[in-house]
Amino acid sequence: MTEQIEKAPQAYFEEDMAEPVLHTLPAGEAVVFTTSNPEKDTPNEDAAAIIHATPSDSVLVLADGMGGRKSGGQASKLAIDSLRDSVAHATTEEDLMIRTAILNGIETASRDVLAMGVGAGTTIAVIEVQDGTIRPYHVGDSMILVTGQRGMIKLQTVAHSPVGFAVEAGILDEDEAMHHEERHLVLNMVGSSDMRIEVGPILKLAPRDTVLLASDGLIDNLTVEEIVSLIRKGPLKECVRQVAEKAQKRMETPESSLPCKPDDLTLIAYRSK
Repeated sequence: MTEQIEKAPQAYFEEDMAEPVLHTLPAGEAVVFTTSNPEKDTPNEDAAAIIHATPSDSVLVLADGMGGRKSGGQASKLAIDSLRDSVAHATTEEDLMIRTAILNGIETASRDVLAMGVGAGTTIAVIEVQDGTIRPYHVGDSMILVTGQRGMIKLQTVAHSPVGFAVEAGILDEDEAMHHEERHLVLNMVGSSDMRIEVGPILKLAPRDTVLLASDGLIDNLTVEEIVSLIRKGPLKECVRQVAEKAQKRMETPESSLPCKPDDLTLIAYRSK
């Protein structure tokens, strides 16, 4: 199969990819994969984008639309477009301006989704990549994860959900959370009047660290341990292919002892040079 390499900024809406796409970035490389729920014939409501904020800095963003049929897809597209527009109009390379542009883009998206008036919403997960560091931003239950080559988890966001908070508090373990009947409930989303944006700390990346943004099509079907084992080392595009294939296989071939929740599936993996 021909290698797919995309160097320009790119956004993905309602995509059904057969193969991950590799992007060359100033400080590393990123791979995107997104496809629709294998059990439905409706469009993929997830969206993703690679944004060049400055000649040396990048912004990676993933949105998982909620609301059913076209509304969820419209919400996730609004979120991506708003963030792209906001970052594009940042007029300086200073860290503070990129941060402000991301926050403004998410807030504008939330107002626009709310104005749709149909009860739609979307999660959003964003990584700002700058000078060998990253900073995470998220709303909802899409996950941001950072792992070293040896599998040490250096960052994992907490889902804005009852189950996510219960895991953080030690009330549920990961296995209980994966099978919990309320795992799908989300307490915070873009498009809510009381949306809050969680901004994480700046994290210095070691060479070959891997950053992953994932919608719940991945994290509802594979455990964090399984995900880390597949993405921590090896050619990045092949890592993404393997983790996507394993998640899709689990969606399509349920086993009683393993989690299985067919859904749209989107992931962005980034690895520093």
